[in-house]
Amino acid sequence: MARLGIRRTAACVANFLLLIGALGAVSARADEAVGKITHLAGLLSALRPDGQTRLLGVQSPVSKGDVLSTEANAYARIKFVDNSEVVLRPNSQLKIDDFNFSPAEPEKDGIALSMFKGGLRAVSGLVGKRNPESVRFGTPTATIGIRGTHFGALFCQSDCAGVSVAGGGTPSNGLHVDVVDGSISVSNAAGSVVLSTGQFGFVPSVSAPPTIVPSATGMRITLPSNITRNAAGGRSVGSGLAADCVAQ
Repeated sequence: MARLGIRRTAACVANFLLLIGALGAVSARADEAVGKITHLAGLLSALRPDGQTRLLGVQSPVSKGDVLSTEANAYARIKFVDNSEVVLRPNSQLKIDDFNFSPAEPEKDGIALSMFKGGLRAVSGLVGKRNPESVRFGTPTATIGIRGTHFGALFCQSDCAGVSVAGGGTPSNGLHVDVVDGSISVSNAAGSVVLSTGQFGFVPSVSAPPTIVPSATGMRITLPSNITRNAAGGRSVGSGLAADCVAQ
């Protein structure tokens, strides 16, 4: 997907002021929202299912079908309605393919997210704890299933030059994963592997099986502390709007 040339226009500012003056505009989307942006540093946009692109801010809602994109040097933290969280690294794209959370009917739960590029860290919410088999993260080389967990994932395709690895150099092309808590399954047509707390994995391509990587050479996907900590009030980190607006 081509990188967006985003600029805040008079229409964007007007839209923002309307949202401040008429809170009903935000409330009208509440039934559709499956989560919201709680922390943001830099530019974050959402390509909606109707083809419209919007520039998001802290408290902006996110919905099924949205493709979220962070720009260079941008980090965004999303909290979903089941209290699960995802933090996106710079130059990342994540699509919310599906998100169903039925508090009284766990059998109807289902979460499907697709990371097209970049990296993320994810922490399971209620769905992942009570119905983990219904949660999956798609990537270009493998599918990640969770079992109530906290994990990181980074997909490199000659675009991870700014990421450092143990011993120096840059990460190899492919999918890198690490598990902080719980366990994940990493699977593709070539094979599957289960990774537990403290373990690292790597998938070089869709035709190569996932493997466990020794901890000495494993890669942990790190994030700035100001994005990962629970700041009072869920305030923005860096500049950001309090609501979303159309990107021209």
